This record gives sequence, C-alpha cells and structure tokens, in this order.
Amino acid sequence: MEQTLKVALFGVTGYTGAELLRILARHPGVEVTSLVSSSSAGRTLGEVLPSLSLSPLSSKRLVPEPEEEFDLAFLCLPHEVSLTTVPRLLAGGKKIIDLSGAYRIKDPEAYPSFYGFTHEAPELLEKAVYGLPEIFREEIRTADLIANPGCYPTAALLALYPLLREGVELESIVIHALSGVSGAGRQTRQRFHFPEMAENCFPYALEKHRHTPEIEDVIERVSGIPMKVRFTPVVVPLVRGMLVTVYVRTGRRDLRELYLQTYANEPFVRVTESPPMTKWVSGTNLCLLYPHYDDRTATAVIVSAIDNLGKGASLQAVQNMNLMFGFEETLSIPVEGLFP
Repeated sequence: MEQTLKVALFGVTGYTGAELLRILARHPGVEVTSLVSSSSAGRTLGEVLPSLSLSPLSSKRLVPEPEEEFDLAFLCLPHEVSLTTVPRLLAGGKKIIDLSGAYRIKDPEAYPSFYGFTHEAPELLEKAVYGLPEIFREEIRTADLIANPGCYPTAALLALYPLLREGVELESIVIHALSGVSGAGRQTRQRFHFPEMAENCFPYALEKHRHTPEIEDVIERVSGIPMKVRFTPVVVPLVRGMLVTVYVRTGRRDLRELYLQTYANEPFVRVTESPPMTKWVSGTNLCLLYPHYDDRTATAVIVSAIDNLGKGASLQAVQNMNLMFGFEETLSIPVEGLFP
C-alpha cells in the first residue's frame, strides 16, 4: 500500500474496541499508533485481551492519552465521554469515527430525553455524517466526523431503505429486534449474569429506547416524511448476533425484485432465498435480508440479520474508514462467517 494511515483507538478494552483491533491489526494500510484506555493504562494489549496475544499489537502498551501522532481516531467510548472528546480532537485536525451515539441524531432536543444529557456541541451535529455506507457513501468519503450507526438501526434501516428510496407509501412501521448479550457491553450487570441470562430472553427499554429517534431521523432524511416507528428490542442468550424483523403496512408487493435491484452492487448486503440465521453472519460485515409480502394482512415483512459487533459496530467502522481514506471499501473486512 502506498498510504499508511496512522490510527489511535480510544476505549480498546470493550467488545467493539477488541473487534476493531482484530481487523486493524491485519489491515495493510493501517498503523495503530496509540491504544487508549483509562482503566488499563500501563498494561500491554496481550495482557488485557488474551484473545489478541498473538496479534502484532500484543506487546503495545495502553496509554491514558495518545503519545504518538495519528490521523484518525476511533472512539469506542461511553456517549458522554465521546461528547466532549470529539470537539477536542476535531480542533486538533483529526478525523474521527465515533462508535457512540453522541453525534448520530441531528436534533439536539432528542438527547436530554433519550440519552439523559444536554448536547454540548449542537453545531457539530450537522457536521457529523451518519456512517451507513449503503445510504450515505458519498458523504462518508469527504467527512471529518463519522457517527457510526447503532446495531439495531443498521439492521432496521437496511431493511427499510429500498422502500424509503422508492417513495413507497408506508402506513406504519413496527420493528421487533433480537440481540445477543454482547450488545449490552462488557460492564457486568445482574440480569446479564450467566445464571440469569442462560435459557432466558426479555424485552428492555420497551417504553423508550435511544435507537428509536436515530431510526426515525434517518427515515425522514431519506424519505422526506416524518414517521414514528414502534421499536421493541429483546435480548436473547447469544454472545453475538442480531435478527430484526420489520413489519410495514403497504400496498407494494414486488419486494424481492425491489430489494435485489437496490442492493445489486453492495458488497456487504445480500438478499436471501430463505429467512436468514444469525450464524450466517457471525464474525462478518454482512447484512442478510429476506423480504416477504403477506397478502392476507397487506404487510411487508423484512427479516434482517447482522452481527451486532460486525456490521452493527466495528466492521462497519472499518468500512467507513476505507471509504474516508480511499482504500478499497472491502479491504481486510471478513465476509466468511464463523460456523458453527
């Protein structure tokens, strides 16, 4: 590769940080110069994440702040921390891919209600580009700040996009989503403790989930029509994987042809012959879609499967990086699933 991109990764010890490092360590155009962690500074990557003990980065020490120059920062940080880190890095001339929700929604009024904080940099919300390449590819290429999408919105919006792009009249949108436990992060909480999570599943944030305004924001930006969605997330006893079913009341029946046409040239989206399984996408950046029209209820049913840590987070972030810096979009991103 002619270009070597210097990268700093903030928040390396979480699931998204570890998944990013798994891919970045073998990316031929990337040099990871700084691994930033407030909780594990001074230790080596191999000590903190034994799964990466044979990585070329395993002996690199984690630091509280970057000590070497970098061009791009990946932020795998809590929302409130990213909120204040982004302006500081932008002022220093850095490009950023933020995996938190701090800059995903254009409306600053959504943050107090859904995130519990007042947005301190509302002027940057318009600057931020929503990092869903299948919809915003050209904007991503020239962006300084990418708001990497949430996992639920990625799966749901890719299921909806062909209908939205075509201006299909939609009477209602209902989203029912199943997610593996890794989507809750690495912090220990009682309900995700193994004896309570095993052989169990449950909905959460049923009344108000922070991904709801994110989905609605993009729907309006693509279609020009404000729509409310009914979103129900359910955690299931999987480590990783996400299966989202979208129900849309509409009269549009030729769904398969529409979806095949929309995604014909997309490297990471496939329209399947039968409803997909989470095992088919585990460890990949793929989104598998199965559209079906139910004549009896005049309802479009679209099933969407992704890996919540892959296309739902870290691998999509690498896809965005490739676009931002002129690499081949698919470079170093796995499409072969982990099976069984």
